[in-house]
Amino acid sequence: MRVPLTAVLRSEWTKLRTLRSTWWCTAVYVLVVGSFAWLAAATTRSAPTADSAVGVVLTGFAFGQVVLVVLGVLAVTSEFGGMALSSLVAVPRRTRLLAAKTAVVTAWAAVVTVLLVAGCVLAARTLVAVPGGVSPGDPEVLRAAGLQVAGAVLVTVLAAGLGAVLRSTAGALGLGIALVFVGPPALAIAGGRTAELLSQALPSLRVGEDSFLAVPTTWPVGLAVAGAWAAGAWAAGAVLLERRDV
Repeated sequence: MRVPLTAVLRSEWTKLRTLRSTWWCTAVYVLVVGSFAWLAAATTRSAPTADSAVGVVLTGFAFGQVVLVVLGVLAVTSEFGGMALSSLVAVPRRTRLLAAKTAVVTAWAAVVTVLLVAGCVLAARTLVAVPGGVSPGDPEVLRAAGLQVAGAVLVTVLAAGLGAVLRSTAGALGLGIALVFVGPPALAIAGGRTAELLSQALPSLRVGEDSFLAVPTTWPVGLAVAGAWAAGAWAAGAVLLERRDV
């Protein structure tokens, strides 16, 4: 008997919200991003434009998104600590199970990120002097906010994919953090044309429209690179999940 997708999604949401790691990751994410935002706003007296003011207060996402790597990986690898067999019996189509798991954890990351971005914009609007003020409806502000949410979504999907590929919490965390947080700046520091191209080819963390401590790219290129890595990792995880015994 085929289990309805809505039932699978409810089951995955129950699993996610009952994991202590979900709430620890969420708390750390909120604390890091929120504290950085208000501290940055408090120490920035003025900015020439609204989008530059918002860019300053979004800095906390450069570090906070590392927590999303942890959240995405644990959402998948925790399944293989004992519940995998029962889940696969209930949902034999493994790709469907992975899709539901990824959708739930990504939706949670997106919701929290939207609230945090709103808090960041509020911090800039309240504490940073900008000619004309910081309007949440400003197209430049909306673009920076939307890109931040999109970046968070792609990081979470990438992490879930790596978790499915490796099925090892330590291995997936190590690889994920190396790809998004360690590799891009290390290659940028190394210098040389090859290192620069490799830095740009990795899914570096982004703060609004800008890459963080990596060789700069335009936001469409950065988003495309991150999207390709996320899609590739997730597809590889889905294929391996189908082919493995459990």
